[in-house]
Amino acid sequence: MRILYIDIDSLRPDHLGCYGYHRNTSPNIDSIAERGTHFTNYYTSDAPCAPSRNALFKSQFGIHTGVINHGGLEADNRAIGENRPFNHHHTAYQSWVDVLRFQGLHTAMISPFPGRHANWSVLEGFLEMHDTGKHAGETAGDVTAEALRWIKGRGAEKEDWFLYLNFWDPHTPYRTPVSYGNPFKEDPAPEWLTDEMINRHRESFGPMSARELPAEQLWPDLPKEITSRLDFEKWIDGYDTAIRYADDHVGIILDALKEEGILEDIFIIISADHGENQGELNVYGDHQTADHITNRIPLIIAGPNVSQGHIDEDFHYQIDLGPTLTELAGGEQREKWDGTSFLPALTEKKSSGRPYLVVSQAAWSCQRSVRFDKWILIRTYHDGLKDFPELMLFDLESDPHETENVIEQHPEIVGKGLQLLDAWVAEQMASSDSPTDPMWNVIQEGGPYHTRGNLENYLISLRQDGRHEAAMRLESRHEKLQHIYKARRGTK
Repeated sequence: MRILYIDIDSLRPDHLGCYGYHRNTSPNIDSIAERGTHFTNYYTSDAPCAPSRNALFKSQFGIHTGVINHGGLEADNRAIGENRPFNHHHTAYQSWVDVLRFQGLHTAMISPFPGRHANWSVLEGFLEMHDTGKHAGETAGDVTAEALRWIKGRGAEKEDWFLYLNFWDPHTPYRTPVSYGNPFKEDPAPEWLTDEMINRHRESFGPMSARELPAEQLWPDLPKEITSRLDFEKWIDGYDTAIRYADDHVGIILDALKEEGILEDIFIIISADHGENQGELNVYGDHQTADHITNRIPLIIAGPNVSQGHIDEDFHYQIDLGPTLTELAGGEQREKWDGTSFLPALTEKKSSGRPYLVVSQAAWSCQRSVRFDKWILIRTYHDGLKDFPELMLFDLESDPHETENVIEQHPEIVGKGLQLLDAWVAEQMASSDSPTDPMWNVIQEGGPYHTRGNLENYLISLRQDGRHEAAMRLESRHEKLQHIYKARRGTK
């Protein structure tokens, strides 16, 4: 058995052809979908980067591992405590990659991720680790060169293996080589975002909002602000070109596998750590929320006995993938895993999903959201300096870009969502090794890592920019949090 897992950072599924996108961003990825199964309601349990991949490799929710932030107390895995075994082999805490290793697969990773986020625990079970060395500043060419070296000669070997391969191109700053050009210059950008919406965004606020794009840009002709549809089109060109560039390199890897004579024998997985808001909730080119756009990710799987051309619409977490691969390799589920196998969905087209999902974010904002039926209910505990109310409800069938908060129109749906959220938190805490919900620790520390300590300077910036009403709203909202921060610091 040979498994290739290609993780493309910040890749939202609705910008891929196989998920219905109108631009030709992904011909090679689409070819994998044609001969396999792809999943339309596959979500990361914990966004963004480090919480997502930590949860993936441990098959545990962030509420259990403690890894929900990008810095501070809750960016490291919590100690197991007095029940910690000598090692994790064949115990409840064993990682699924380690299980694959014990099932006879040679396990390897090509990625700068562990070093970039100082998250070395994700390496448990890997026999090889190749750091591509640029701390996520890599282009696909850097990663592909290392991958081709690893693949060369594998066709002559009988060894089973699992290779995790990590591309970063769709993550800002967009870094596609200038020589590649803009393949989408003549293609229209998505039509959902109007000039009227952009004007509303500009009167609002938040990191990576319409007025506050990052200063560092590597790709030419990107706007410094979103002032109109024209700016939006240029911005989306940068993102979509990065996807197409990564897809080209997926094609190079597929060609190498074909040359080795092993392409048809390999299980190929395409996925991501999180999606990418591109105007949704007034976030452009970032992953700051626990919403449909940031937490929904692609999952495409092709390989021996995988149903061809099948589309699975059930709810799944990314933490379910490890147990699925474990079952595929003949291994057994571990007691501490929160994920569950959906192998029957792959090989028999059988429904293997969950009734609902709870997804989280705590690095840019503190949110938990419930995805059920056609709805997503977003509860904000700390806004991360963004213009978010405490509760937002979106009908994803009619409003997949989350433009209209319909909380007032559907109180019964809000009530159901809150009940599901409360029940989920209670269930997870009952099975936790720790008595503390990590979300509250993040809030007590001062909020999500990327905006912590920035309130006063940001209020000054808003007022200098003429957004006095926005500054007043934000300041008022944060007054109730001050006593929490002071209690943590031991001040009055």
